[in-house]
Amino acid sequence: MKPSPISPTVDFDRDGVQHGFLKLPYSRDDAAWGAVMIPLTVVRNGSGPTALLTGANHGDEYEGAVALRKLSNTLKPEQVRGRVIIVPFLNYPAFRAGTRTSPIDKGNLNRAFPGRPDGTVTEKIADYIQRHLLPLADYVLDIHSGGKTLDFLPFAAIHVLGDKAQEARCQAAMTAFGAPYSMHMLELDSVGMFDTAAEDAGKVFVSTELGGGGTATAKSIAIAERGVRDFLIHSGICQGEASQRQSIKLDMPDGDCYVASTHDGLLEMCVDLGDPVSAGDVVGRVYDVTRTGSAPIEYRAARSGLLAARHFPGLISCGDTLAVIAVQVD
Repeated sequence: MKPSPISPTVDFDRDGVQHGFLKLPYSRDDAAWGAVMIPLTVVRNGSGPTALLTGANHGDEYEGAVALRKLSNTLKPEQVRGRVIIVPFLNYPAFRAGTRTSPIDKGNLNRAFPGRPDGTVTEKIADYIQRHLLPLADYVLDIHSGGKTLDFLPFAAIHVLGDKAQEARCQAAMTAFGAPYSMHMLELDSVGMFDTAAEDAGKVFVSTELGGGGTATAKSIAIAERGVRDFLIHSGICQGEASQRQSIKLDMPDGDCYVASTHDGLLEMCVDLGDPVSAGDVVGRVYDVTRTGSAPIEYRAARSGLLAARHFPGLISCGDTLAVIAVQVD
């Protein structure tokens, strides 16, 4: 395997606070010897566990970016036992463009793992995370929301894992994060995900979906900030009293949770996030926008539960996820 072209401007093993960059050389029309400069902060104080905290894995998701950018300003070495690596804008080109994928190569960072050191810009970033950042970490928190095309109930999430001891550690960290909802999440496609890379490496991994619509709210940012704090307390890196907030447990056990549109058109949602749904209920209608007078296509829930996610905004395309129905677990 070739060495990574990315070089850090910080020393991950030095005590104190360091603000720097992951520097990725990138030759382009306006800078022949330019670089993509990914900001990061490292806070270290002696021996102890390491937490890797990331936001903007997708560039149009902002709760993690705001919460971690604020944390980079305030976290002090004396508050830490071990090390915290903060990368608020993981897919930096996408974040600067306000898009899900990179404007440079259209790469979706969360489908690019394990990456390649001699690949596209996105693949090079994934490779550096896979081979250089993940090995440093014991705990990994990757903060997501729905971006411009989805809206979610605010939940922290883990996956069902083959290693049940590892899954139990992830479950405990998700519970500590304390989002209003906690989800055992079924992915439609987990190939190439940061989640999968971290889980395969044996890390305690927690992800989130904290809203959507291509923006963040005061409420969703507060959930992220409290969750990060309690995640660090749970890991033993920071001291303090965890909030111990109550979280409603949800599960996505199979593909029946997903309702996908098979038409292009105007979407009418018939239930709102958090609303109860019974199997057979109409969750949305899609109207033909090329003519009037035609009946809308109705989309019905295949299972009972509550609406955990919905398409956003009002126009939908064939193949888009229209709704996600999750099951509440007692």
